[in-house]
Amino acid sequence: MTDHAFQSDFLKTLRDRGYIHQITHPDELDAATRSGVVSGYIGFDATAPSLHVGSLIQIMMLRRLQQAGHRPVVVMGGGTTKVGDPTGKDASRPQLTDETIQSNIASIRTVFEKFLTFGDGPTDAVMIDNDDWLSTYGYIQFLRDYGTHFTVNRMLAFDSVKLRLEREQPMTFLEFNYMLMQSVDFLELNRRLNVTLQMGGSDQWGNIVSGVDLVRRVDQKAAFGLTTPLLTTASGGKMGKTAQGAVWLNAEQLSPYDYWQFWRNVDDADVGKFLRLFTDLPLDEIARLEALDGAAINDAKKALADAATTMLHGAGEADKARAAAEGAFERGTLSADLPTVELPQDEVIGAMIAAVTTRAGLTASNGEARRLAQGGGLRLNDEPVAHGARLIEAADINADGVLKLAAGKKKIVLVRPV
Repeated sequence: MTDHAFQSDFLKTLRDRGYIHQITHPDELDAATRSGVVSGYIGFDATAPSLHVGSLIQIMMLRRLQQAGHRPVVVMGGGTTKVGDPTGKDASRPQLTDETIQSNIASIRTVFEKFLTFGDGPTDAVMIDNDDWLSTYGYIQFLRDYGTHFTVNRMLAFDSVKLRLEREQPMTFLEFNYMLMQSVDFLELNRRLNVTLQMGGSDQWGNIVSGVDLVRRVDQKAAFGLTTPLLTTASGGKMGKTAQGAVWLNAEQLSPYDYWQFWRNVDDADVGKFLRLFTDLPLDEIARLEALDGAAINDAKKALADAATTMLHGAGEADKARAAAEGAFERGTLSADLPTVELPQDEVIGAMIAAVTTRAGLTASNGEARRLAQGGGLRLNDEPVAHGARLIEAADINADGVLKLAAGKKKIVLVRPV
């Protein structure tokens, strides 16, 4: 689809910025998005109080839809969260209470409000909970109305099921129903809000195609599906996964400084791709930044970090994060905006620096910290530490009551003994 001659602003933008992997009916969708307002949705399950950066490409797709003059519909999976999507999973999800799910949805909504304009206008975003309809079905009614449109043969052929079975991991009948529930979501959204487009990651293709087919078969109405490529980093890793864990979107789960640092530290080869996907910078400016090489590529990374953090946390937080990072890494100064960890004094003073580094979250283990020191990558108050067994002394604590630990050129934590 990268060379398809789309006419609509929406699909041309998605193509030029690298969002498109597959489309079910490309020419029909192009005509629809050119001739009027299209309502498109993406579903998000509420398994945690925050989404992480792996979901950001989907959020940006909804933003692109609204920027092109269409209506984004955010479907929170209050119903499907109770079941759990088996895609890419080897184990069933723990079941959450209704109260926890609703609390998670309320927390997640605050992130969407940063990227989308909600309201009652024709292109204003809408958030809806699929529990509103899924919880109303009786079991017999659900099976009778929709079960006849799905064959077990076809469901077994979808990757979400097939790969799970090939790995000889159990799949419950509850999870097996997820595909039906997601397909019915599309049908209900089409009937309730005239939603004609479902979008998602490439791993959702089977579920999305099933929903498209259900709408077209049951109500004989137009329906379209569109997926993004599987997003991996230049090193082959999964987008948003770091040694320290998920890169959360809510500030309560991850500080704006750490979010800025995540983008600042992406691989050189990913800068252009991420600028196109995750910022609103014009494509010609992105081309200029992407062409920078040598040390100048760091300017492109800072532009990426500034733009991505501004979009999520605001320009003020982005400016503070950049100032704190540049001060700490380039000028050796400290800032209150640097990540700070409080540890009991008796676990700092007299302790091996390897242990303190690990407790502070800079390394995953004492062994990793020792190897970092041996390689010259561990610094205490900007001075290299030759051995992980080096003991922290009271004199290492500065006038502000903290010591500065750095792992390599990218990670700094202030440790405050209490």
